[in-house]
Amino acid sequence: MSDEAATIAAVGEGMYVRDHAAKALGIRLDEIGRGTARMSMTVRQDMMNGHGTCHGGILFTLADTAFAYACNSYNQAAVAVHCTISFLSPGRLGERLTAIARETALDGRDGVYDIDIRNESDRIIATFRGVSRRLKDKVVDGPVVA
Repeated sequence: MSDEAATIAAVGEGMYVRDHAAKALGIRLDEIGRGTARMSMTVRQDMMNGHGTCHGGILFTLADTAFAYACNSYNQAAVAVHCTISFLSPGRLGERLTAIARETALDGRDGVYDIDIRNESDRIIATFRGVSRRLKDKVVDGPVVA
């Protein structure tokens, strides 16, 4: 494993240890790379809204979590500045949903990330766009990924 890959893996592990919200919702880190992340969860009964579908706030949280891991993958702390989500199809009880985050722009301290949430049948559930701002701190001890 390269030094860069080891640092990125350490960022994912370090964030997940402290990510109590993700763990409480059963969100798992499946993969993290340079400017990318994939997170997944299974829709549970306690995530259902009054229409019998997955609550939009839960879907937002899944996408936002993938966004956070992708924009922090460089080992430079980054936070959300602005996020939007479009709900395209309902999430159903028992479905395994996956949020795939990819960096679409990075300029100085600012980044733009697009996240798609899909179910096991590859049906798109929601699309999310997040804008991040890098801070001065590192996420974990180790080098910043250039």
